[in-house]
Amino acid sequence: MPDTLSADVVVIGSGICGALAARKLAQAGASVLMLEAGPRVSRAQLVHNFRRSARKSDLVAAYPYSPLAPHPDYQPADNGYLVQAGPYPYKPEYLRVVGGTSWHWAAQAWRLMPNDFRLASLYGVGRDWPIGYDDLEPHYFEAETIMGVSGPIDNGSPRTRPFPMDPVEPSWLEQRFRDRLAPEFHMITNTTARNSRSYDGRPACCGNNNCMPICPIDAQYHGGLAAESAERSGVRLIPQAVVYQLEHDAAGRIVAARYYDWDKVSHRVTAKSFVLAANAIETPKLLFLSASGKYPDGLANRSGTLGRHLMDHPSSAITFEVDEPLWPGRGPVSPCSIQQFRDGDFRADHAGFRVDLSNGSRVASIAADLIKAGVSGTDLDARIRHRAAREVSIKNVLEQLPDPDNRVTLSDRKDALGLPTPRLSYSFDDYVHRGMAAAKQVYTRIAERMGGTNIRFSPDGQYSNNQHITGTLSMGHDPATSVTDAVGRAHDHANLWMVGTGVMPTVATCNSTLTAVALALRSVDAMLKSA
Repeated sequence: MPDTLSADVVVIGSGICGALAARKLAQAGASVLMLEAGPRVSRAQLVHNFRRSARKSDLVAAYPYSPLAPHPDYQPADNGYLVQAGPYPYKPEYLRVVGGTSWHWAAQAWRLMPNDFRLASLYGVGRDWPIGYDDLEPHYFEAETIMGVSGPIDNGSPRTRPFPMDPVEPSWLEQRFRDRLAPEFHMITNTTARNSRSYDGRPACCGNNNCMPICPIDAQYHGGLAAESAERSGVRLIPQAVVYQLEHDAAGRIVAARYYDWDKVSHRVTAKSFVLAANAIETPKLLFLSASGKYPDGLANRSGTLGRHLMDHPSSAITFEVDEPLWPGRGPVSPCSIQQFRDGDFRADHAGFRVDLSNGSRVASIAADLIKAGVSGTDLDARIRHRAAREVSIKNVLEQLPDPDNRVTLSDRKDALGLPTPRLSYSFDDYVHRGMAAAKQVYTRIAERMGGTNIRFSPDGQYSNNQHITGTLSMGHDPATSVTDAVGRAHDHANLWMVGTGVMPTVATCNSTLTAVALALRSVDAMLKSA
């Protein structure tokens, strides 16, 4: 076996949260080793892969896959990495590569609203956070400055300082929706980690319209950039290092991590502190794999809540044709949204939600639909032009309450290294269904305001997800009901920290990445104070 490696801090996972936590630790003088199960990737190769791919809408098609560090893949068929226990399939599309899943995100960087931290106290549902908005506000700004966030003043969350950048200029589609829906609906440009001007050596958005699965010019921030900045700050990054076990001493302190390289050779790494940043599915998987005689149910699981309260943002949608040509497909794919349904007394009864307008080009899907229907020749050309200029899609980003039965456990299936794969149990409650019904009423009214025809709704009860895997490592004051404390330290292990969306007790109504990064930066402050 190779010699044991050592560092002050070992960070497991090189996604945006792990990489920025590692970067901050290294800048404070710590020696940091970051382990990543997947391979290194480059933007140039990913863009090449995307342009050659026949599946342009597939978020993972451009990214390398290895059975030694598998990730979920559903096209052309489900690879079965995630075992579905039901009753509803949950199919996240996360990556295991250097930089993690934010390589293929839409870069939306909303803050939570103050009331999101007090859902149980205010509305009698869900859980309260062990911290409030004011506790996180300085770290929100720290994250926004690193990532380069642009946004409008009226963004729904209080600020002590302005955004680093003004919003990206609105497209004609956005302008017309905003003007025609007012004053009934207030549509604003999205807050995003996307440059509206040159920032941090990266160019402004030039409207390529393939933000997902890859921005071809790095106008939007992502975990690959975070990993590069971590290495420039002195972090040592080892890719293709699949961590399969954490070791602990008699007092419960973590003393080492074991990983396989891609030659299936085992290595051992020691450190003073360990940070888990794999994601909200892979992190509980590792903690379950690390079960011992002292901790038979897995590490950090005295409460029995490890892996529980799995949440995402379920979505429904409406597609219709507007009564004027608006030509979606120029600029960011998710440019603007309606925020007024994110919070209110109604949350005691049904889920809050945000309404997002899609700006993705409709040409390919419309052409395929018409060809399948037998349309050809000049008629095909004319009908593609007509529909592609007018067809739009709107979806919601809807909150889901923490449910202990929605969970991650280990399956009986093994991967190529002989490690059990994750097993997911997932369902939706009436709180979600009632929220979807409220959203459908909003969709109907929007379509009416826009002169909508050829209206199609998502089938009732069939919801997509948004890849915002949240809640399986929930923070809280009480060790009997939570995995980590208010700064992300495991209740059961004094030198084990967790960063990422998993520590969020509730999912609220906005994309989770910015909040997760802010929490990670806050955790590093606590680590440095406790050192």
